[in-house]
Amino acid sequence: MFTVVLVTVGVRCGGHEAPGAAARAAAASADGEGDRTEGKQGAGRPGPAPRPLPRSPATTLRVPSLGIDAPIVPLRLGPGRHLGTPPVDDPELVGWYAGGPTPGERGTAVAVGHRDTKTGPAVFAGLARVARGARIEARRADGRTAVYTVDRVRVFDKAGFPDKEVYGPSKRPELRVLTCGGLFRRATGYTSNVVVFAHLTQTR
Repeated sequence: MFTVVLVTVGVRCGGHEAPGAAARAAAASADGEGDRTEGKQGAGRPGPAPRPLPRSPATTLRVPSLGIDAPIVPLRLGPGRHLGTPPVDDPELVGWYAGGPTPGERGTAVAVGHRDTKTGPAVFAGLARVARGARIEARRADGRTAVYTVDRVRVFDKAGFPDKEVYGPSKRPELRVLTCGGLFRRATGYTSNVVVFAHLTQTR
């Protein structure tokens, strides 16, 4: 199972546990390639689901409603099978799990970023305020853009993090965006995780 638990590793908002079986299943399910461009959904009248895109690395993440327009760096597994985080010396970077689906691929893709660092607010400082229906745009190395629509935002205590709900495989292209949340304790870091759930609604 894809288990991610935020821990503190010398910074205020730290790393993640290794992706497991659920993430691998999500990545393996990304076999429905297509290149049809889809229009936006109408208000209250969902349009046809866009076809999943073929594989291409993520390069930029935009959340227009929050003013986020950030470069993406690939994240891989390090010692102890922990998923790395974006460098703390550049708090405006977003990390994308390179072992999972790329933007627009079928399956559950994962993006992570710092809420803050020792120097102040970081790229996802306001992530918990993103509204249902807001757009998240992930640009790809091939020039295409996968547009996701936010379904819900949840704050989960780290002690009871619902791995299957967050990281379970999906038959459609979905995205999870994570950062730290809850209270900050100097000895143990943040108590919770903010998780944004979104699904693909447009490609261009």
